[in-house]
Amino acid sequence: MPATTEPAVGPPGRTVLDARDIARALTRISHEILERNKGHEGLVLLGVPTRGVGLAQRIAARIAETEGVAVPVGALDITLYRDDLRRHPARAPQPTAIPAGGIDGKTVVLVDDVLYSGRTVRAALDALADIGRPAVVRLAVLVDRGHRELPIRADHVGKNLPSARSERVMVRLAETDGLDVVRIADSPDAGRPTEEVAG
Repeated sequence: MPATTEPAVGPPGRTVLDARDIARALTRISHEILERNKGHEGLVLLGVPTRGVGLAQRIAARIAETEGVAVPVGALDITLYRDDLRRHPARAPQPTAIPAGGIDGKTVVLVDDVLYSGRTVRAALDALADIGRPAVVRLAVLVDRGHRELPIRADHVGKNLPSARSERVMVRLAETDGLDVVRIADSPDAGRPTEEVAG
């Protein structure tokens, strides 16, 4: 956790997952991934920046505790693959880091914080296609809030969170924000593209 001189203050709204809930959800997801894959062989975890990368690293750490083997972890930026770049200003691209062994023939688990419209995942699949050809691609998310616009579903979900489109789901993680919490709140600008609502 980053060192801070003041206590971290979370976003407004109602807490739906605290630090212990997030830890339990990631432990469960890790075991589900191993069970589905029948072990660690051929696994590659790719986090979608920003918070998906930290989640992928935590899942890999839990798999290492269970299997005694380090699973390759990387980052897959999808900024320039989004289909809504003309409608919304894009954030600056983040680094893509593919493990040395690549993804060809591997079981790739994409990891993200919130699954919403499905457009982030569609963009991630396009980005993957430009990098290599995995044998299988699966999706793990901390929160699935519904409202899908594309026929996409997660294989591993920390929490299914029914929500209204007018609400905003906010994920904060220690690696990037200094604390672990997921909150939901009414959004005064629900249509505005933010990292938490775009996906």
